[in-house]
Amino acid sequence: MSPRALKKKSGEMTAWTRVVLMLPLALLLPAVPGGCLSPQELFPFGPEQGDQELESGDDSISPALELRLRIHFYDKDDVSSIYVTTNGIIAMSEPPLKEVTPGRFPPSFGAVAPFLADLDTTNGGKVYYREDSSPAVVQLASDCVRRGFPKVSFQPKSVVVVTWESVAPYQGSERDPIQEGKRNTFQAVLASSDSSSYAIFLYPEDGLQFYTTYSKKDENQIAAVVAFSQGLTGFLWKSDGAYNIFANDRESIENLVKSSNAGRQGVWVFEIGSPSTSSGVVPADSSLGPDGAEYEDEEDEDYDLMSVSERSLGFEDVGTTIDPYDIPRRGDENTYDVLNPISPRHASTERPPLEESIVEGQYPDPSTRGTKSFLYPAERFPQQVIHVDEVEETGIVFRYNTDSRQTCANNRYQCSIHAECRDYTTGFCCHCVAGYTGNGRQCVAEGSPQRVNGKVRGRIFVGNSQTPIVFENTDLHSYVVMNHGRSYTAISTIPESLGYSLVPLAPVGGIIGWMFAVEQEGFKNGFSITGGEFTRQAEVTFVGHPDKMVIKQKFNGIDEHGHLTITTEMDGRVPEIPFGSTVQIEPYTELYHYANSVITSSSTREYKVSEPAQGGISSSRTYTYQWRQTITFQECTHEDPPQTLPPTQQLFVDSVFVLYNKDEKILRYALSNSIGPIGDGSPDSLQNPCYTGTHGCDTNAACRPGPGNQFICECSIGFRGDGQICYDIDECSEQPTACGSNAVCNNHPGTFRCECIEGYQFSDEGLCVAIIDDRPINYCATGLHNCDIPQRAQCVYTGGSSYHCSCLPGFLGDGHACQDVDECQQNRCHPDAFCYNSPGSFACQCKPGYEGNGFQCVPGEMEKTRCQRQREHILGTVGATDPRRPRPVGQFVPECDEHGHYVPMQCHHSSGYCWCVDRDGNEIDGTRTGPGMRPPCLSTVAPPVHPGPSVPPAVIPLPPGTHLLFAQTGKIERLPLEGNNMKKTEAKALLHAPDKVIIGLAFDCVDKVVYWTDISEPAIGRASLYGGEPTTIIKQDLGSPEGLALDHLGRNIFWTDSHLDRIEVAKLDGSQRRVLFETDLVNPRGIITDSIRGNLYWTDWNRESPKIETSYMDGTNRRILVKDDLGLPNGLTFDTYSSQLCWVDAGTNRVECMNPSQPGQRKILEGPQYPFAVTSYGKNLYYTDWKTNSVVSVDLAISKETDSFHPHKQTRLYGITTAFSQCPQGHNYCTVNNGGCTHLCLATPGSRSCRCPDNTLGVDCIERK
Repeated sequence: MSPRALKKKSGEMTAWTRVVLMLPLALLLPAVPGGCLSPQELFPFGPEQGDQELESGDDSISPALELRLRIHFYDKDDVSSIYVTTNGIIAMSEPPLKEVTPGRFPPSFGAVAPFLADLDTTNGGKVYYREDSSPAVVQLASDCVRRGFPKVSFQPKSVVVVTWESVAPYQGSERDPIQEGKRNTFQAVLASSDSSSYAIFLYPEDGLQFYTTYSKKDENQIAAVVAFSQGLTGFLWKSDGAYNIFANDRESIENLVKSSNAGRQGVWVFEIGSPSTSSGVVPADSSLGPDGAEYEDEEDEDYDLMSVSERSLGFEDVGTTIDPYDIPRRGDENTYDVLNPISPRHASTERPPLEESIVEGQYPDPSTRGTKSFLYPAERFPQQVIHVDEVEETGIVFRYNTDSRQTCANNRYQCSIHAECRDYTTGFCCHCVAGYTGNGRQCVAEGSPQRVNGKVRGRIFVGNSQTPIVFENTDLHSYVVMNHGRSYTAISTIPESLGYSLVPLAPVGGIIGWMFAVEQEGFKNGFSITGGEFTRQAEVTFVGHPDKMVIKQKFNGIDEHGHLTITTEMDGRVPEIPFGSTVQIEPYTELYHYANSVITSSSTREYKVSEPAQGGISSSRTYTYQWRQTITFQECTHEDPPQTLPPTQQLFVDSVFVLYNKDEKILRYALSNSIGPIGDGSPDSLQNPCYTGTHGCDTNAACRPGPGNQFICECSIGFRGDGQICYDIDECSEQPTACGSNAVCNNHPGTFRCECIEGYQFSDEGLCVAIIDDRPINYCATGLHNCDIPQRAQCVYTGGSSYHCSCLPGFLGDGHACQDVDECQQNRCHPDAFCYNSPGSFACQCKPGYEGNGFQCVPGEMEKTRCQRQREHILGTVGATDPRRPRPVGQFVPECDEHGHYVPMQCHHSSGYCWCVDRDGNEIDGTRTGPGMRPPCLSTVAPPVHPGPSVPPAVIPLPPGTHLLFAQTGKIERLPLEGNNMKKTEAKALLHAPDKVIIGLAFDCVDKVVYWTDISEPAIGRASLYGGEPTTIIKQDLGSPEGLALDHLGRNIFWTDSHLDRIEVAKLDGSQRRVLFETDLVNPRGIITDSIRGNLYWTDWNRESPKIETSYMDGTNRRILVKDDLGLPNGLTFDTYSSQLCWVDAGTNRVECMNPSQPGQRKILEGPQYPFAVTSYGKNLYYTDWKTNSVVSVDLAISKETDSFHPHKQTRLYGITTAFSQCPQGHNYCTVNNGGCTHLCLATPGSRSCRCPDNTLGVDCIERK
């Protein structure tokens, strides 16, 4: 699919339809029209009605209530018993004890939840339940359902009535006085006939007096949830079934009493079991607003999908944020979303399957492109391996649509952009153009390296164990050197208890080798036949063992990143292989049989297991397993004459390497593959270098065999060179008008992509046209409002395109600008306590010598800190404990702060020497200064974490444009740039992390991710600027990580560690760490990369010999760049466009710049007071200053400071970086396919080095230059 088609595809997903349905005019129950439901109008309940009573307490579960008439629930019709819990759930099976307390949603069991919350009946309140078939109750239920579903003829035979009367909220040890005495009363009724079931929820007036309860897991208040869950589904593989959430925040829960979907306030009706509910619960179609008014028919209106408010559920494992998936209506088969705009928020959150459904016999209709099917297939894979004869009998074949002749005129989009579409008598087919290989729907450049990414899940028994080892969401990554037919596959986080026993199963990764096997003349590999779109099921039988393994894999073609995607499932039992054993698999061959879009193969393989030596004696044994597999794919049958494919081909596999790395918990398979005719010999019998892999062509080149041993290396499409060396073609530079007007051209390895500029979108013709949208916009949901940040204010949507802003508690202002209320100025704490103000809150802590909660403090003893004990010991030894007596001459006495911690800078008052200390009071090497000088010392103790309203550490998505990002202790702020000017009034927080001390920052302009170093844990973390939660990528083996740099082309990060005195490199996810330097470093601080040229620069503020050093990114060619006239060189930056290296020096109070290729010429700017970090953009530099607590801009053209920005909170500023809206143009030798490296690719000027991570064993990592 072309980049423009991709853009169009995403655009088609931005619209959905809101439907408002006609309501019945009759009221649901006899009462005053528009009035709330009175408690007397609930279904009759209590002991006099025959109710059973749930045992009082917290988290209680009833015994099974055996039903006379079974309940229909989702797609089931056999629920014969139910369980009732204190916490507002009716369970369709017995809930596990660990799931009784509200937490993960959806739960593993089927559930009806009229008010899921942590409820308590220990001190009063009752829960009643019964099954009732009395005519009065049955008729009352029938009336409720009929008024919610007026077109449905429903007459129940049995009704289950569950009543929660005056139940209290669970409050934990810290009781909330606001919830004291609050009680809730509500009711759930399940009405069933022989063919269907309905749920009726009733919330009487004043029945809901609280809307949140204390969470034992999260230790804070969590909103209740109104929802349904199907529970776990699946025969072989268990996964979450459909689940529907209708209310999950305070506003929605509060509206339950005032609103309705069934014509009467406080009454809610849902169809929960019938043919219409196989994929989700169906709510009633009648709606009442909070004022009791009914809503008439309206014209359908289109709303932007992104305007649906994304709200976190507050319960574990709901995903991340809620997507507005389909809510089914009666009779719908596959509809768009239908949301009731008046009722509490509800969204069908049935989880999408791992792959989209494949429609047999045809491609998807163009109108549905860009949408997803959220219906689970009955079974993702057949139960048994399909043989060719079985396929022919059943007729299970995937084909193009033959119902009516399809032509290229309206189906060209189904072909790859690197393919041509050809019409035939019965239809059309796609064919890859010259230089590309594939099936026409998916095409890749011949000879180009390929990547395969996916997930693996499994349930495997090892040996005789009766307990399976289960793993989910495990990563699979494969790298294929296509012109060698060599595939490297790694499966991560496999536990040691399983890892060694899976080593023999090389065919897990062997399927990837078959896809890209070297093709001998007249034969085709798997990708040429299937285009990487197929389903594979394999069965492994271990000879001599009752063990069998089933492997199911789904290949989904090429994603938007140009990578193949795969999902893998493994189930069965494998023989146990002892820990530490090695496995050897000899070269083997395998026959592949082709018939009617189905490929089958079978073989017998041997593997040798060598066990670890015991007592100096090692043993080895040879085992055998039988392998058979079936591959089903979609082929084009319209081609005339039909494409001929040998009915049988033979795959040759040699150089088989298998390994389990117990330290990394990674399973590795490496194989070389070639496909050709049936024969007894190996592919080496054909000596042409293209087949033997000895050709020496570039990794981005195809090897073309000639007569005998002759061959030609030909660069892949999108590359230029002699075939031995190939360079990427920058199509954007060579074809400036390729994307047309109002578009931006982005070069990629071997290709390019077009993107419309802001305010434009792709039309059907592939042109960028202006976006015209007259629909009302929910500015609160889209984030386009001008309210203050969510940590200080809330945006309240008032309908249409209107909204208003209001400050959160603890803040004052008009909602557009909110200032923190400093409660410490109001003397809220005890006189003998410290007060700590924090955004929106404050905390009190009793002073040393006192104890209490900070609001009340009484004299008491507190345990002394190490600093206090050391100080008292020294003073006591010399008899100077009396503070009025003079300090002992010549004796060093440590200084402690008000909390008893070591002051970061310690001084010997007799000699005048000063130095920095760590958190334990130990001197930091290289920081000692002479008399009259003071070293800059970082705080050794992270700021205290204050209790109070927690600030979510989620990233607020970054608006378009270029921004400065700077760190200020526990947060990262953004400062937009307009040209080179700082838009100071629009500065806002990007990330709040009050438990961190963030020092260094780096920005990935490719994925729009900010990275940081944190010295408090210590750790290195990252977060996407598109929004979401931050993650820690490195937290082991760190001392004091400070400077941070990123190579956006090679996809690596570099950092300095001033405690361990070393510089390291790793991949962007924190994996594959390697120490570059650990000698001749004293206080390494700033670090920066020149990604295009492959250079690395860093500062070392060793006071005795400060210096700025440089090397290639692989650590070679290390040398000192600057050593004269330096004081305390801190941060540094490199401007790609001007090739200028600039740094700030806190010792000389200067900003200096130079061209590294001309080290003798330095440009100097005097004036900074105490600069810490620096970044560049355009003609300006921007640095953070510790003395002024500000961001200062410097115009290099005139060598003058032009502006400064002072954040609202006046504390020290640390790292600063530029978040570019677009990456600088250029590439290095690691840009394309990781430079052909198996692991770390580290760029150098004009080349690259392939390096292995530290502590990596195994021959599958190849180091080379």
